[in-house]
Amino acid sequence: MHSSELQTPALVVDAAALDYNLTTMAAALPGARLRPHVKAHKTTALAARQAAHGHLGFTCATVREVEGLAAAGLGADLLLANEVVDARRLGAVVATGSRVTVAVDSDETVDAAVAGGVREVVIDVNVGLPRCGCDPSDAGRLADLARRKGLGVRGVMGYEGHAVGLPEHDVRQQLCAQAMELLLTAHRDVGGDVISAGGTGTYDMNTWANEIQAGSYALMDTAYAKLDLPFVQALFVWSTVISVSPAFAVADCGLKSLGMDHGNPSVANGSVWFCSDEHTTIGFETPVQVGDRVKVVPAHIDPTIAYHERMHLVSAERVIETWPVDLRGW
Repeated sequence: MHSSELQTPALVVDAAALDYNLTTMAAALPGARLRPHVKAHKTTALAARQAAHGHLGFTCATVREVEGLAAAGLGADLLLANEVVDARRLGAVVATGSRVTVAVDSDETVDAAVAGGVREVVIDVNVGLPRCGCDPSDAGRLADLARRKGLGVRGVMGYEGHAVGLPEHDVRQQLCAQAMELLLTAHRDVGGDVISAGGTGTYDMNTWANEIQAGSYALMDTAYAKLDLPFVQALFVWSTVISVSPAFAVADCGLKSLGMDHGNPSVANGSVWFCSDEHTTIGFETPVQVGDRVKVVPAHIDPTIAYHERMHLVSAERVIETWPVDLRGW
């Protein structure tokens, strides 16, 4: 199939760009130094590509992602980097032979891991992002509690999410260092082999963690493109111009096919005015016609991909593979 035959809006991945990104990251963080975060792409076929580059452990954001990776034969070492209060579905995955570790940051989540049949945990530490994670001073107590209840404590994790997207390199590096100082303090009390942290925006500067949880690097978006990283844009929402006016044109993708929390998407040779449910209004620098195809670049790939049932791998405008986005949902 030629890409022009795809029903739009369609999620399209440039095969050469994807391979370049995977190869570049594998050279920078070989093997277990990278624990790819599948929340960015939610696709087991792409995770298999990452495994083929030597990354056999994965980071997950949902129980569904853990289940899907295990079912696809990618369950050698799965970290659910998120708290759950009902871990029974995780315990069922463990019972099939996969290795599953879950993040805990409270007595309740420790108890949930025990009750659900999970055998291993990491202590999730708040390192500056006001989200999940215990106070660094409480990490040792939680680790002791988990061990008393029969759990293996592999180490600590902490996400410097308040730093990873900042365009100022020096500020990003400073905040990363401060965050990792907190994580290392907690690790001294917790013990274990794992110090897990980082993301695409700090993959090259976070030298404190021994595994990095980057995910967006594989496909990229306009938010990370501002950081001057050595990765290229691989993912687009392929859309069709459906209406043309003297000052603008309208493409058939919108809020229901684009993650908008990081702002408007972008297009070549034009500026996006705004997006509505099924439309993106664009001021083009050169004339376009109804029926023309437009590559819309999302500002945030994670929620963008979650809107789509499949992604199409394209080479020279030919669709060479179609992958289900099979880790969607919960």
